[in-house]
Amino acid sequence: MNLYASIDAVAADRGSAPAWVVPGRGTWTYQDLRSGAARFAAALRERGVVAGDRVLMQVEKSPEALLLYLACLRSGAVLVPLNTAYTAAEVAHFVADAMPRLIVADPARRAALEGIAAVHDGMRVTTLDGGGGGEFSAQAGASANEAAARVEPRNDDDLAAIVYTSGTTGRSKGAMLSHRNLRANAEALVRLWAFTAEDRLLHALPIYHVHGLFVATHCALLSGASCWLLPRFDVDTALQYLPQSTTFMGVPTYYTRLLADPRFGREQVHHLRLLICGSAPLLVPTFEAFFQRTGHRILERYGMSEAGMITSNPLAGQRIAGSVGFPLPGVSARVADETGCEVARGTAGVLEIRGPNVFCGYWRQSERSATEFRADGFFITGDVAIMDESGRVSIVGRVKDLIISGGFNIYPKEIELEIDALEGVAESAVVGVPHPDFGEAVIAVVVTTRADGPSEADILAALAPRLARFKQPKRVIFVAELPRNPMGKVQKSRLREMHASAFQSPTRGRPSHEV
Repeated sequence: MNLYASIDAVAADRGSAPAWVVPGRGTWTYQDLRSGAARFAAALRERGVVAGDRVLMQVEKSPEALLLYLACLRSGAVLVPLNTAYTAAEVAHFVADAMPRLIVADPARRAALEGIAAVHDGMRVTTLDGGGGGEFSAQAGASANEAAARVEPRNDDDLAAIVYTSGTTGRSKGAMLSHRNLRANAEALVRLWAFTAEDRLLHALPIYHVHGLFVATHCALLSGASCWLLPRFDVDTALQYLPQSTTFMGVPTYYTRLLADPRFGREQVHHLRLLICGSAPLLVPTFEAFFQRTGHRILERYGMSEAGMITSNPLAGQRIAGSVGFPLPGVSARVADETGCEVARGTAGVLEIRGPNVFCGYWRQSERSATEFRADGFFITGDVAIMDESGRVSIVGRVKDLIISGGFNIYPKEIELEIDALEGVAESAVVGVPHPDFGEAVIAVVVTTRADGPSEADILAALAPRLARFKQPKRVIFVAELPRNPMGKVQKSRLREMHASAFQSPTRGRPSHEV
C-alpha cells in the first residue's frame, strides 16, 4: 500500500525509457529513478530517519529533490515540502510545528537552518543541490547504500506528506496527506486526463506545492510518461519546449505571460493534446484570448492542499470558461448552507466534499480538524460555489471573502467578473472594508491594461445597470499589480489591511489612483 510501490512497478516496466529530461543536465531514465530513490532512502536511514519521521525539504527544483521525495515514500518518512521563498523566521514556525528528524536544504540556506534546528534536540540539517554536489547527494551516491535500502510497508492511512496551506490569512496549517490520499487522486487523474507513456509533459511548476509535486509528477510517473523538467517557468524556455511536448500544466500567470509575447501562437502548441490550468482562478478573458490565439481551450480544474484535485473540466466535452467542471470520479461534492444542508442547484453556498483524496486532518490540530468535517464525513472547503443542474461547479469566492454590507451578502467574484469584462481592465479584486454606516463597504482594486484606461467614474457607470445597487463598489482603487502569494493567488487579506481606512480618511469618497 506504499505509494512508492505503484510508482516502482511502472518504473520497472519502463526501464531505460526517459523519465526526466533536464535541459543542460541530461536525462534520468526510469531505472535511474529506481536506483536513485533506493540510494537516497539508504542515506535517509543513515541519518536516523525511520518510518513516520518528518523530513523537511526547502530546496530548489531539481531531479535530486524529486528523488528525495521518492526516497521519503520508499522509506515511509513523511515529506514536508516548503516554499523556497520562505524566510528563516517563517521556516522556524514550520520546524517547530512539524518537528522533523531531518532538514534538507540547499547549501546557501544551511547556516540559517542549522541555527533554527539547534534549539531542537536530535534535529539534523543536511544539504542538497541541483548538481549532485551537496552533502546528502554525495553520500547518497555511494553504491553500498543501495543494497541497504528497502521499500517500507505502509498502510493506506499512514502519512506520506504534510503540506502547509498557503497561508493567505493567519498561520499556515499542515494538511496531513496519506498514501491513499495521494494514490487515489493520482490514479483518478491519470484516467481522467488519459495520460499514457506516449506523453511528454512540460513540467515548469515548483515542487513545493501540490500542483507541481503531486499532480504533475504523479501523472507522469504513474503513466510512464516523460517530463521536460524545467527549474522554473520563463517564456523563452517554454516557447522552445512546448512544440516538443504533448501536455502542459500551469497557473494563470503562465498563460497570460505566453499571450503577452507576440512570438506565441498556434505553431507553439500544435502538437499539444492538453493544456491544464489551476492553483488560482483563470479569468474568462484569458481563456477566450488563448482560444482565439491557439485554437486550444484550456482545461481548468480545482483543488486544494487538503484534497489534491477535486473537480475538472472534461477531457472530451465542453470546457466552460469560469467553471472548474465536475467532481472527480470517486469524489462526492455538494453545495451547502451553514448547517451542512444542500442548497438548491444554481444557489451559492459552501462547497463540501468527501472521497479517498480528502486529507486526514491538520497536523497537531485535532480540535480544529474536527470542526472542518461534518458528521457524515464531508469536508467543508470554505470555498463558495454554485453547482448547476448537471453537477458542474463554479467557484465564486471564499467564505472569508464574503462581504456583508448593510445586511446584504455580497460575493466578490460576481463583481470581479463584471469589472474584468470591461475594456481596458486587466484584472480586479473586490474586498470588503470597514464602513461607518454599512458595517462593510465594497471596494474594487483594479489593474488596467494601459495608462489611459477607464476611470473610477467609467467603471462605476458601467456596473450601474448590471449589478444591484448594494453590490456596486463604493470606491475603485487603481494599482500597478495585485499582491499575490507564491502560487499566484491574490492575497485579499493584504488588500483589506492596506485599505482598511478607506472610509475613515478626510478624502473619503474621492477617486483614488494608487501605484
